[in-house]
Amino acid sequence: MSKQRLVLIGNGMAGVRAIEEVLQSTPDQFDITVFGSEPYPNYNRIELSKVLQGDTEIHDITLNSWQWYEDNNIKLYPGETVLEIDKEKQIVRTDKGRESAYDKLIIATGSLPFMLPLPGADKEGVTAFRDIKDCEKMIECSNHYKKAVVIGGGLLGLEAARGLLNLGMEVDVVHLADYLMERQLDKTAGKMLQKELEKQGMNFLLEKQSEEIIGTDRVEGLKFKDGQQIEADLIVMAVGIRPNISLAKESGIPVNRGIIVNDYLETEVPNIFAVGECAEHREMVYGLVAPLYQQGKEMAKRICGIEGDGYQGSVLSTQLKVSGVDVFSTGKINEDEHTKSLKLFDEWNGTYKKVLVDEGKVTGAVLFGDTSDGNRLLSLINKGASIEEYTESGRSEEAGADLISSMPDEEIICGCNGVTKGTIIEAIHNQGLATVEQVKGCTSASRSCGGCKSLVSDLLEHTLGDDYDQNQKESICTCTTLSRDEVIEEIKMKGLTHTREVMNVLGWKSEEGCSKCKPALNYYLGMLKPTEYEDEKESRFVNERLHANIQNDGTYSVVPRMYGGVTNAEDLRKIADVADKYEVKMIKVTGGQRLDLLGVKKQDLPNIWSELDMPSGSAYAKGLRTVKTCVGADFCRFGTQDSIGLGIKMEKKFEGLNTPHKVKMSVSACPRNCAEGSVKDVGIVGLDGEFEIYVGGNGGTHMRKAELLYKVKTEEEVIAVTAAFLQYYRESANYLERTSAWVERVGLDHIRSVLDEKQTFMELNHRMDEALSVVQDPWKEAIEDNRLLRELYQNVKIPAGSN
Repeated sequence: MSKQRLVLIGNGMAGVRAIEEVLQSTPDQFDITVFGSEPYPNYNRIELSKVLQGDTEIHDITLNSWQWYEDNNIKLYPGETVLEIDKEKQIVRTDKGRESAYDKLIIATGSLPFMLPLPGADKEGVTAFRDIKDCEKMIECSNHYKKAVVIGGGLLGLEAARGLLNLGMEVDVVHLADYLMERQLDKTAGKMLQKELEKQGMNFLLEKQSEEIIGTDRVEGLKFKDGQQIEADLIVMAVGIRPNISLAKESGIPVNRGIIVNDYLETEVPNIFAVGECAEHREMVYGLVAPLYQQGKEMAKRICGIEGDGYQGSVLSTQLKVSGVDVFSTGKINEDEHTKSLKLFDEWNGTYKKVLVDEGKVTGAVLFGDTSDGNRLLSLINKGASIEEYTESGRSEEAGADLISSMPDEEIICGCNGVTKGTIIEAIHNQGLATVEQVKGCTSASRSCGGCKSLVSDLLEHTLGDDYDQNQKESICTCTTLSRDEVIEEIKMKGLTHTREVMNVLGWKSEEGCSKCKPALNYYLGMLKPTEYEDEKESRFVNERLHANIQNDGTYSVVPRMYGGVTNAEDLRKIADVADKYEVKMIKVTGGQRLDLLGVKKQDLPNIWSELDMPSGSAYAKGLRTVKTCVGADFCRFGTQDSIGLGIKMEKKFEGLNTPHKVKMSVSACPRNCAEGSVKDVGIVGLDGEFEIYVGGNGGTHMRKAELLYKVKTEEEVIAVTAAFLQYYRESANYLERTSAWVERVGLDHIRSVLDEKQTFMELNHRMDEALSVVQDPWKEAIEDNRLLRELYQNVKIPAGSN
């Protein structure tokens, strides 16, 4: 029986969560295709504020990796937008000219930020705060400018303001109402929130109506209706969102504020569904993740032919994620003539609680400072409980295990994902779960906003008793309770030789493993036995498997190796000829002093590698990327050392080395440090008669200045110290842990104490040489191996001269 074709338009949280529900219910019923306008896999939009605030990186907020789509046989077209739905032929058409037929179609186009139609709103320096591109724009702006204005004192605006403060900008928040978050908070809580945020450095301009954005080409300020003006280098509009319904409307699918759907999320057109912020259910459009996930669950049942009650609507709740401020609200937030309230206001400790009661039932709540009762109150509202059930239980006086023990099994622990206490306890018992991360992986509790992590921890302690370790070790993934160190020790002790064997012998919960543990196990096995282990390419991430970086339009980039950033006329001619022949879209100089050929078709990769006849620059690898160099003593009047020569030696020494994460190096010939060693994993600075070796730097979102490890006299010592440092990093860091995070975690003094032991230093260098002895150029290996060509590069012409 042939599979049905299921197409999802929109690669966001709501749509992909619905696909997860479909896969869980009937994993073999559909061939699934996903179109996403952004060039990323599915990520957690709730956590965007953390990316902007500098608390996390983009890959940390990814919910479903590239590997997940591949593992579930989902065709993903990132950076591709559906422009037309042909309802009669049941086909969608994209901006890349692609046509895709469907039997069932899900529209999950989300929402668009509302941009105030102010004069000057089209100037450079005006942005929304809705996606990763907006974050990148604000981060880039903060590198050059200092004065930011956020229009909108709601949830999104305050998160943007906190992030901009973290980026070192001065921030004014402009708001039309007389207190903050008036849709989620009452006036008392709103004013308390304002005081807390003012302590953090935010400045507020309340009851202000914006009239015009001032400036020539770029923003210079903001003018208000009352005539006041303020300076601004950046203006962020966070004044609301509107459902993205243009595709549905142009395709003749009935819409109102959103795409009109019934209780099963069906539109009025057969076989077309809508879910998420673009959908309108019973005249309501929801913008929070919990109701959208509930919608997806009910819609998936309908698509899979499973009986269900349908989606009945949701009681909304809001958790503020601004650093250091705990705010929660749900249901009704302001009193009226029919409402009574229970209030507790402790101005000294900065806490406030208001519970609203209508005809004896709990109908809403506002919490500030202490939000531990949030999920409890949301659950009571959802089941129409009486106020006595809340007050007589004494919940507000209980904490930890006492709170958990008295909760009924149907109590909601994770409001975002609708996960109950009973579901989590059952998973703990049946799946042998022991950590919060494992509970998240198995049940999705705490997967979205993360506000319920403490409750999940309390529930683990309540269920496991003395067996629960509050200072939990971090398991390498949710497939096992074993930590990185425990897995490595078991591999050594039991003589395990490949990833499947590790999973089988060590009792992995998932027979196939997951996209997190498979590449990690592959790395650990190769690191432990470099001369014996055969690399499992199917366990690597897609970019590493194909030896090229995938781009947002589905093409790839090719970066040939240029040792120390040095090239010659012959190599440049090769690059130019290849670029012309294969119609390369762009040639760009990278930050690591290399040439990047962008826009290469997958089937052209082996031919380009063959015709370039240059080593791979490993721009895709968890390994050495580049050694950046300055001009050095041969040409620069300030240079004291041969930085280019040393850089080339180091790059040739360590090229092809597998490491837990990417590694970047540099060599500068004088204290001016033109090669930027202060933000490299290893940065060498040449002085008169000596070299300084800096380690643990990072120039990314989590910027970290490198620390001085040693001063040495010779180039040979530089290479030996670098080898020992990198080998110790290879052997003791977690997979996907940058040197910056590793140095921060283990401490530079500890690293020095290890390298100071002469015997250990020699052994680390020996093991490094052993690891490097089996390195092959991956491009050459691919074009000389017909099996790899067939498996990885479908329908390619085999280059002349290959076997």
